[in-house]
Amino acid sequence: MKYNFDEMINRRGTYSLKWDGADLIKEFGLTERYDEDTIPLFTADMDLPVPQPLVDALHKTVDHRIFGYTVFPEEYYEAIESWFLKRHDWKVSKQDIVFSPGTVHALNVAVKAFTKPGDGILIQRPVYPPFTGAIEGNERVVVNSALVAGDDQYYTIDFEDFEEKAKDENTKMFILCHPHNPTGRVFTTEELRKMAEICARHNVLIVADEIHGDLIRQDQKFIPMAKAAGNTDNLITLTAINKTFNVAGLHCTNVIIQNEDLRATFATEMGMQLPSPFTVAALIAVYNEGEDWLEQLKVYIDGTMQYVKDFFAKEMPQVKVYIPEGTYVLWLDFSGYGINAEEIHDRIYNKANVLLEDGGMFGEEGLMYQRICIPSPRPLIQEALERIAKEFKDLPVASTIEN
Repeated sequence: MKYNFDEMINRRGTYSLKWDGADLIKEFGLTERYDEDTIPLFTADMDLPVPQPLVDALHKTVDHRIFGYTVFPEEYYEAIESWFLKRHDWKVSKQDIVFSPGTVHALNVAVKAFTKPGDGILIQRPVYPPFTGAIEGNERVVVNSALVAGDDQYYTIDFEDFEEKAKDENTKMFILCHPHNPTGRVFTTEELRKMAEICARHNVLIVADEIHGDLIRQDQKFIPMAKAAGNTDNLITLTAINKTFNVAGLHCTNVIIQNEDLRATFATEMGMQLPSPFTVAALIAVYNEGEDWLEQLKVYIDGTMQYVKDFFAKEMPQVKVYIPEGTYVLWLDFSGYGINAEEIHDRIYNKANVLLEDGGMFGEEGLMYQRICIPSPRPLIQEALERIAKEFKDLPVASTIEN
């Protein structure tokens, strides 16, 4: 089946956080302005239609007309095992899997299960803000080993600093974001193995958030930390269908823990969690029949990313853009304009009426950056970029800056 990702689907009036959540969005402090003309490109869900087999499976569930307590059938685990073996050559077994109703929830459970108040937890800023929330919100301490941005926007790991932070006796956990959000790095086997070795050497537990692992560029290869590390005794991996197949509202995260003791401790802290019948039907459908849709989606997203890069190169060359190796987010460096972060925000959010995410939310390393989520119909992305460009027209062009 050929999918039309240029189709504009009206999401207003569908309980969408992105399109209907004005009050909550303002409460979060993301923007001062949000109205019927706002273009929201701040959150990591798609404005694109899901795979048809998923729609069919959910219709079948609805048609049954009873939505009682639900268990996980063997098909559920078989679908997970098949997907990771086929897509990532990673053997996952049923007994390794613990269900969670969300990835951020699972992250908080891991923090509470394996650390205590006052413990240090290592992260790599600029990074997804809920990592900080899971640490500080549970009275733990952020230990930051920042990624290093090169002139070409390619981020690398300062391994000397990473080990210095990891060997501190107060550092008990490392939360890895892979692919990295918002920088888009897909770490190499060598990088992953080196981080794993450092953590093992200093008895630091790794929690690897890999929920963007299927959303990588066509010329890239994603290696799960579990494969690169070899020894998984100190590893917890978070996987999900929500980013890959645009089903964040169905709450389906599968936590892979191959160490039996770790798994038992995590499951106890998680407590009893039953899925909805829609969650079960969705996972079986997308993992068994969603691959063709995903390949078409990746082609479309790659094309949109190139469009965004070309647009900025022509219309706003002061902005540095790097095509990420993974995820569907772009990290945009506005420092070339020579204006402060507050003015950048005002021109985009209030004047252009486009809602992105200020880079400062990801740590001070992102202060002059903006994060844009681009899995929307390309005409919508075009309108958003044209609005932004219009509000920066009065600023001088620096011809020496290249994308």
